[in-house]
Amino acid sequence: MQKSLNELKPGDKGVITRILGGGLVKRKLMEMGVTSGVEVLVRKVAPLGDPIEVNIRGYELAFRRADAKKILVE
Repeated sequence: MQKSLNELKPGDKGVITRILGGGLVKRKLMEMGVTSGVEVLVRKVAPLGDPIEVNIRGYELAFRRADAKKILVE
């Protein structure tokens, strides 16, 4: 079952299946290592839900909620 990255809670893991949209944001995410088939672990979510801190490929990234909604995981 696919859901967006912002729906995961701290400690949840998922595998990236797709990045919605296109253009500059998608390219930026892919350059940071956010690609299909990569496992992602949600480390922290700020009290108001923005930003979301994740672990991808052994390093920490923080996403805005709007960007996290574009990343689909299983």
